[in-house]
Amino acid sequence: MPESWLFPTVLLCIYGFFSNFRPSEPFLTAFLLGPDKNLTETQVVNEIYPLWTYSYLVLLIPVFLATDYLRYKPLLILQAGSLIVTYAMLVKAQGVVAMQVLEFFFGIATATDIAYYSYIYSVVEQAQYQKVTGFCRSVTLLGSSIGSLLGQVLVSAGQVPLLYLSVITLLCACIAFLTPWFLPMPAKSLFFHHKDTHAHENGGSLEPTTDPQGDSLECKVPLNSEGDGAHEKDSSGLTEVLRMLWADFRQSYSCSTLVAWSVWWALSTCGYFQVVNYVQALWEKILPSKEFHIYNGYVETISTLLGALAAFAVGYMKVSWEVWGELALCTFSVVIAASVYVMDTIMNIWVCYVSYVIFRATYMLLITIATYQIATNLSMKRYALVFGVNTLIALLLQTLLTVIVVDTSGLGLDILQQFLIYAIYFAVIAVIFLVAGLYKWRRTRSGPPQVALPEETSVIGNGSPAAGQKEDTDCHDDYL
Repeated sequence: MPESWLFPTVLLCIYGFFSNFRPSEPFLTAFLLGPDKNLTETQVVNEIYPLWTYSYLVLLIPVFLATDYLRYKPLLILQAGSLIVTYAMLVKAQGVVAMQVLEFFFGIATATDIAYYSYIYSVVEQAQYQKVTGFCRSVTLLGSSIGSLLGQVLVSAGQVPLLYLSVITLLCACIAFLTPWFLPMPAKSLFFHHKDTHAHENGGSLEPTTDPQGDSLECKVPLNSEGDGAHEKDSSGLTEVLRMLWADFRQSYSCSTLVAWSVWWALSTCGYFQVVNYVQALWEKILPSKEFHIYNGYVETISTLLGALAAFAVGYMKVSWEVWGELALCTFSVVIAASVYVMDTIMNIWVCYVSYVIFRATYMLLITIATYQIATNLSMKRYALVFGVNTLIALLLQTLLTVIVVDTSGLGLDILQQFLIYAIYFAVIAVIFLVAGLYKWRRTRSGPPQVALPEETSVIGNGSPAAGQKEDTDCHDDYL
């Protein structure tokens, strides 16, 4: 019945819109450096902002397990409450320590974001997954874009003080807090409270599948694999869940195609987080907001919308990613590295703005392709695990980068030196996938020639198709 998915989807969309409606977000660094908080650049960049990275990393695994064990809804309430605390402190609190505590609560809100994207799959039928995912993801982008646009209009046209933008963001967080209480409590979850749904999972088949472009998906990992017997119970203990996760992890990452895309995911997401987190400090360095009417809100709005458009275009690309994957990752990583380098070296705010828009749109394009490539090779349950692992690795790398480059306990570099390192970092990623692409090309050229014979698709020997025999081995020797 439509009502079974429509009601929670509408509530979740309302929650996603208001929790991401943050007019203060594009002006956060300017607000902290301004007269309201009166903090220095070193305090903001090197002492306050790193706390978000550390708290996100520490909380990610416990929140992942708690989200599933508590069945999503309590974590949505925790996320909304954390946002209220975050923006209430942004409005009222003063000093470095208070802002560090604020970053910790924002880390809780970020880590619990997994509950938002997981909840809907526990209360709707699988046939509605694509529809409700599209609704939820687009409404968060819409909320973020409209929030940034409103913030810019209020600052530019209305000369509204930045403090008032934080107040508006706090009010929206309070509205979002009311929504999760009315959501129905799911009866099941993926791991701790699991009911047998094998008949409804695509992953249960061992037959090779084909993507919309006609490419063979040779790494499709079946859901009904070793270790799934525990899923037939209504619930599982922590030890059993961890054992099951480890078995799923080993089988999922046995596919080299998935590993290649996951490597890019983890490496690039680490760099993306660093650039997005600190770019406002770079803008302030190039042209302080005290001397210039900043247009951060417009830039965030345009980059978000272009990124969403690029992500939408992925669904219509007729590209064989099995063949061109590494080349695409290398080429676009070069574009990202060049964008960050231009932001850092050409001390012009307009060039910096344009480079940032190119950077975000390119990353969103590639991360959408990577997400699609990983998801098509996994069942629903396993790609939630893989996405979590990839994010964890990205956060570990980001923490290492933050400790060495940003934190005052490490090098404590200024913002220009930081962005030079980030540009080099993305250039290294491009080189990694250039080498991977050349290695794959060399193996393809040196391998035995493939002769297309009519009998290749006929049943031979013991009844197995010859083409199917090739499919069983490709997954493990094509990539890195």
